[in-house]
Amino acid sequence: MSDSQDSDGIDRERTATVSRRTAETEIDLTLSIDGEGEADVGTGIGFYDHMLESFAKHGLFDLEIDCAGDLSIDDHHTVEDVALVLGEAFAEALGEKEGIVRFADRKVPLDEAVASVVVDLSGRPLFAFDGAFSQASVGDFTSTMAKHFARSLATNTGLTLHVSVAGENAHHEIEALFKALARALDDATQVDDRRTDTPSTKGEL
Repeated sequence: MSDSQDSDGIDRERTATVSRRTAETEIDLTLSIDGEGEADVGTGIGFYDHMLESFAKHGLFDLEIDCAGDLSIDDHHTVEDVALVLGEAFAEALGEKEGIVRFADRKVPLDEAVASVVVDLSGRPLFAFDGAFSQASVGDFTSTMAKHFARSLATNTGLTLHVSVAGENAHHEIEALFKALARALDDATQVDDRRTDTPSTKGEL
């Protein structure tokens, strides 16, 4: 048994480093699922950085992101590609998903806004969304890209993800979404010490 394993044989050091290079973005990302909520994020989009820092803080994930994207065009490629790389990092860090809780849901308010998130680390990507954002943008961030972030994260994590948002202020709606997603993923990725195998009757996720 290695130093990074408990007596049940489950590896507790669930980390991943992922890089992506395309004509549109260059990204280096490091994720620790069992972290302390520390974040060092630079995407060139101020509000996006704020949301990713909030995601790390409330999910207790340690997260480092360095991204250079084609922001002279718009924010689409940067937001999407960071989400895809983050999803890949979650999938890599979770490995075979032995012992995880797997399912979780969270509802988080922010003033008049509320977001509800339900997750299943099923290995079957699916994204469902209900609601709309009240303003077209928040600073230099296009509001609908929050929805695209969630979809892209679900795709590369292998996550079944249901999201609903309601409110009157897009900043509040998006921030509630990121916080609810963080809390739900923190819950779903926890290791249940009663389990030593993958939480599926198929034997794999």
